[in-house]
Formats: sequence, structure tokens, C-alpha cells
Amino acid sequence: MEAQTLEKLKQMLNVPIDKVEEKGEELVVYVPKGQAARAIGAGGSLIRSAEFILKRKLTIKESP
Repeated sequence: MEAQTLEKLKQMLNVPIDKVEEKGEELVVYVPKGQAARAIGAGGSLIRSAEFILKRKLTIKESP
């Protein structure tokens, strides 16, 4: 993943990102425990916006 794309993602989700895995056209984004709901946003608004801008499917997971 490009550093520029990662920086955009951090700004859009407004949470720390521990790791990002690329699985085909999907990005699996790992965030610290307790931050997943914040990254998804109310009703999924933040994640939908990020998907629209990046033109990729996003999955948010908490880091183990």
C-alpha cells in the first residue's frame, strides 16, 4: 500500500491504524481495541466515505 493512501486512510477514519492487509481489492484495516466503532462511524458513515474515496472495500478489525 502506498504511504499516501495510508495517510489518507488515517485522516478519514481518525483513529490510529496498527496494520493494513491487502486482500485483492479489499483492505483489512486493524485498529487498536475499542477503536473499531469510532473508525466505522455512526451508521457506517466514515467507512462508506473512505470506501468511496479510495475506491476499495474496507473491513475494520480490532488488533489482537
